[in-house]
Amino acid sequence: MCKIIALVWGLTLVAFFVDAQQVALGPEAYTAAGEFPTSLFSSYWNEPTQTVSQVQPVITDSILNKTFPLNLTDPETILNNDTFDPLFYPDVQSSLSSLSAEQLYQNITGQIQGIITGETGSNCTKCMDALTAASTLAKQAPKLVPQLLVSLCKQYKFASGDGCQVYSENAQGPFYAQVLAYADVGGSDGQYLCQNFISVSKCPRPALPKFDASEFWSKPKPSNATAPVPKGTNRVKVLHMSDFHIDPRYATGSEANCTSGMCCRRGNPIASLQSNYTPSVPAPRFGFFQCDTPWALGAAAVESIPVLTGTDGDDILNMTIFTGDMVSHDPYYQLSRDYILYTETALYDLWKRTLNPSSPLFAAIGNHDQYQQAFDSPNTLTGILKKQFSWNYDHLSSLWKNNDWIDEEAAREAKAHYGGYSVQHAPNLKVITINTDLWYRSNIFAFLNTTQSDNFGFLKFLAEELQEAEDNNSRAYIVGHVLSGWDGTNPVIGPTDAFYQIVDRYSHVIAGIFWGHTHEDQNMIYYSNNATDISAVTAQNVGWIGPSITPLTDLNSGFRLYEVDAETWDILDAHTWYSNVTTFGDLDGQLEVGPSYQYEYSTRKAYGGNIDWPENAPLNATWWHMVTEQMSNDGGALVNQYNAHQGKMSTRSPNCTSADCIEAKVCYMRSGSAPLGLDNCKPGFGSVQ
Repeated sequence: MCKIIALVWGLTLVAFFVDAQQVALGPEAYTAAGEFPTSLFSSYWNEPTQTVSQVQPVITDSILNKTFPLNLTDPETILNNDTFDPLFYPDVQSSLSSLSAEQLYQNITGQIQGIITGETGSNCTKCMDALTAASTLAKQAPKLVPQLLVSLCKQYKFASGDGCQVYSENAQGPFYAQVLAYADVGGSDGQYLCQNFISVSKCPRPALPKFDASEFWSKPKPSNATAPVPKGTNRVKVLHMSDFHIDPRYATGSEANCTSGMCCRRGNPIASLQSNYTPSVPAPRFGFFQCDTPWALGAAAVESIPVLTGTDGDDILNMTIFTGDMVSHDPYYQLSRDYILYTETALYDLWKRTLNPSSPLFAAIGNHDQYQQAFDSPNTLTGILKKQFSWNYDHLSSLWKNNDWIDEEAAREAKAHYGGYSVQHAPNLKVITINTDLWYRSNIFAFLNTTQSDNFGFLKFLAEELQEAEDNNSRAYIVGHVLSGWDGTNPVIGPTDAFYQIVDRYSHVIAGIFWGHTHEDQNMIYYSNNATDISAVTAQNVGWIGPSITPLTDLNSGFRLYEVDAETWDILDAHTWYSNVTTFGDLDGQLEVGPSYQYEYSTRKAYGGNIDWPENAPLNATWWHMVTEQMSNDGGALVNQYNAHQGKMSTRSPNCTSADCIEAKVCYMRSGSAPLGLDNCKPGFGSVQ
């Protein structure tokens, strides 16, 4: 039996079947094993059944043919200040003698000090003039740039304690030298750098780069472009997992309630090294709110997911989407290439065996999945600099290919496109992953050539792949890490504005957009014509931000499953599960049970109760816009429910009951690019952390 319902969606009258064929899920809750499942890894450095400390699996990288040593991850022997991995400086036009370089250094230092203490010019002008002076040193004697930055940082207290050491020669100093050498520090690049990194400069945000559609596509959007209509009678399961952040250095029993840095780590705070120190909250075996994912929690998650999603038998996942961030939130001085490689090898092997033994996992690189953290440079740089991060793209693409998740062609793409690639997953679905570290505000290389919308070329790659999908009557998924909008605080504005225009052009092709990064459960709506008219009619696409496995910070652990139409690849419902971190401390001292993951909510039921929407119609942008209309008019009840889901029912999430918060949440959900969020929404309500 069917009924004809007039819908704004598609701007047509569409027939839908009422009796939706929903997928079968597992039980409402699942309690993982109390003992670590030793079968997850073939061997261990320590006894895996003990509970005094976390397990230390022996991880062997088949790509590089190496076994990672125990001291890389042992909480007792964390290495500081990596000096083994190569760091590169910009090319110099002519080599200066040591004496000449030192004289130049002294002159530049004096110039900058004079600029800063001078009585003329605004703080913004002073900042840009100081960068211009430093740029001279970067171009002629780049190896002295780290010394200059550390000295200025200490003198003018840009950071506290040892924070200035981030600019040192064995840390990020060489990368800053590159940016100073190649950026237009007297123009837009310099203004962006000051505005983003030196708050005292009070530089205004530069103007949005002019978008030129001809740089991205040559064919206009078809006048009759419409998305296909799902029947909803043939559904498949797609897992969305994000921000795993495994912490192999997690120290059970250490201070979990520290005030800075990585908690649940030996030696944080320093006072904890004293024999008479008693932790205010001893780090539970399965994790805590201020800590990343210990192996015990990671094992519980991968044990629970197949059971709860009903994919532990013949009804397997069609695919898994992983939206990035595998590596823990270590400070820069405890990171290294080997630590990144260890994490990638360990987790992709684990997920292959537990979640996706016979179906693919499609992954995007997260900002923590790189060394140095968040940095990726454009391949337009000169010499060896254009390949300075290729070691990671090469490794990831080889791991994905060896797991039979991508083919040789996609592996070549990943090596060439900063870890991004495309795969024709089905005859009518292309999956496109992009490295959105390239528009992340913490990536200093994102501030090169800021008058261009796509300095890295990855958005051109995306547009070309979408054009090919359109030509072949295929739908497409877009998978990335750093979200394009929401409150606008994460990405650089220019590339996300260009992304928004690309989504508008290919809106009928795109069946889903998936992000991570925030650790929170969120959504964004993309409208036509850059959201100049926000309505159900102009709503075109939806961005789904996946909840994190890690509890950091003040969140519960969670994951999501999509019910997807197997013909159009539209999302018909989304199911989310969570594990209550508040209970983890009670699990210590026994081995009978581990954490429980429980069903949190169905997206359709939670937000669509008052929306007249057929059961087989997708949860598309029109539906989500109607949800935001409900949020704006029901006195805050639906926003507060959304706010609770945002933190995965964490007891630490703040309420969202004020008029300002309600208005801001709705605005964020309607802001699919950074400039939309920054220009239109009240700041300060974006996160529940």
